[in-house]
Amino acid sequence: MATLYEHVFDWDSYLQFGTRQFFKRKEAIYSQGTCGDGFYFLKKGLVRIVSVNASGKERILNIVIPNQLIGVQSLDQRQHFTSAIAVKDSVVYHFPCETFKALLKEHPKLVPLFSRTVIHKMKILLDRINLDTLTSEQKIALLLHNICYEFKNYEIPISQQDIAGCTGLTRITVYKVLKQWQEDGIIEIMKRKYYIKKPDFLRNLVN
Repeated sequence: MATLYEHVFDWDSYLQFGTRQFFKRKEAIYSQGTCGDGFYFLKKGLVRIVSVNASGKERILNIVIPNQLIGVQSLDQRQHFTSAIAVKDSVVYHFPCETFKALLKEHPKLVPLFSRTVIHKMKILLDRINLDTLTSEQKIALLLHNICYEFKNYEIPISQQDIAGCTGLTRITVYKVLKQWQEDGIIEIMKRKYYIKKPDFLRNLVN
């Protein structure tokens, strides 16, 4: 099962240039308002990207799954406008700006990869502007639809607790929504994994 960017570029041979870091559940990988110095590659775990408004209310912008990049928008070494929080224990590799510059010289294929990554992340950010106005069903549908898009697969490798942590909903609410969707034939639940049987339903629910 591969992500959108795994097909374009294999990061495994380049992890040696990054610094391996471990983050426990609920720990911040980087925080909104701090200055960035490079980007992160998520090797293992699950991360949610959030922003906090002036009143201190948190808004979930994205869910990051393994083999994706985090924080590429701050390669200019300015302040992060989001925070990255580990939903479960996670392993990341940090690539400082200077390391990135050296990699670009040796591996020019990184240029189009990063261009597509930044464009994709900005699109996700725009899609989340009105997240607070969504219903519980729409929040879950948006999360599952985005993971389907990233994985290019209709098998969702996260738990109900992960979904609750990423959407800000209670586990009871998540359970009720998923149970109803299972009864309606929209999803199938097998061995704690979710299989999307009607992806168009999710897409139509959030559009």
